[in-house]
Amino acid sequence: MSQAAVKEARPAGPFSAFERMVAWRYLRSRRKETVISVIASISFLGIMLGVATLIVVMAVMNGFRAELLTRILGINGHLIVTPVDMPLEDYAEVAKRIDGVSGVKYAIPLIDGQALAQGNVGSGTGVLVRGIRGEDLSRIALVADNIRQGSLADFDSGEGVAIGRRMAENLGLAVGDIITLISPEGDVTPLGTTPRLKGYPVTAIFEVGMSEYDSSIVYMPLSEAQLYFNMEGRVQSIEVYVDDPDGVDALKPKIEAAAQRPIYMTDWRQRNQTFFSALQVERNVMFMILTLIVLVAALNIISGLVMLVKDKGHDIAILRTMGATRGAILRIFLMTGAAIGVVGTLAGVALGVVICLNIERIREFFSWLSGTVLFNPELYFLSQLPARMDAGETLSVVAMALILSFLATLFPAWRAARLDPVEALRYE
Repeated sequence: MSQAAVKEARPAGPFSAFERMVAWRYLRSRRKETVISVIASISFLGIMLGVATLIVVMAVMNGFRAELLTRILGINGHLIVTPVDMPLEDYAEVAKRIDGVSGVKYAIPLIDGQALAQGNVGSGTGVLVRGIRGEDLSRIALVADNIRQGSLADFDSGEGVAIGRRMAENLGLAVGDIITLISPEGDVTPLGTTPRLKGYPVTAIFEVGMSEYDSSIVYMPLSEAQLYFNMEGRVQSIEVYVDDPDGVDALKPKIEAAAQRPIYMTDWRQRNQTFFSALQVERNVMFMILTLIVLVAALNIISGLVMLVKDKGHDIAILRTMGATRGAILRIFLMTGAAIGVVGTLAGVALGVVICLNIERIREFFSWLSGTVLFNPELYFLSQLPARMDAGETLSVVAMALILSFLATLFPAWRAARLDPVEALRYE
């Protein structure tokens, strides 16, 4: 480098073209700098993979929570109203009054009961039988909009039931076949209570995309469920669906006033508190663990720059002799290390976005490649691998990676700036 070039660059101020040129030259691979170049490449790959992994994992966990929340609240009400003092025999009037409360989408009288279901194949399985009116079942969009076979048109008029697709597959049932339900709460005889056994034709098969529901819920007309479970003229509870699930607390006084009787209310957060709290804890822990990948890559930047400073001691001495300031040397090595972090972070974001947009195709490919079912719906509840990117989370990942990368460059750059020409020549 000529003295004229240094003098020409000096008045240009911090981060001038000269400083950028020197930093870029230090990033380029040369034959005698192979080790440094390899460390820089490993640092780049580490930051890229760390950022991409963080983005993908956070997106999958966000999607997993959102999909579960959508399906859980799509099948179950946001608020469960149960009577306190007497059987709920005036359920139709109570549901109508609650339905008129501002902020309530609809109120549905229900009967829930356990039974054993038997079909054409298999030994049977435990199911949740839900007695519901046909008009109310049509309001539950997650079921009504996902009928795969049959129809809900004549749900109230007959004795037919609607079952999930996985239950139909497990029991070998199709529309028109008979499903046999066995309940331990049957008729009372002089010899005791006998189990109740009755067959019902399958009139509809639905698929909500959550295996736990698709394999365990049987919807039965309310009048038939009242007979089957010995609850003639009454129901167990009223499920209330609201416009804003997070604002359910504000509606509780209004719903209690509309019920015009003593009631007990349980909201969706109370019923699923353990489940969603566990998801939140797992999400936070995964973020902290995966951050270590980026941290390790940042440590590689430190080692690479320390070696670069040692290797470029002679160059530093020449630059200082020609008039380069300590600040210029500091900025040169800051840009050298920061370039690795910035480019690695941007590449990681791009890779993470591509993976998130194609996460289901990637899952299917690896399932085909390994010959096994990855993300088995029977274990993970959902039939597809969800990924939902959050702009705030993505920006926080980018900020974290950039901060770690810049911090990793401070010590080597400060060490380079501290060398005076005499000391620097010892590195020659």
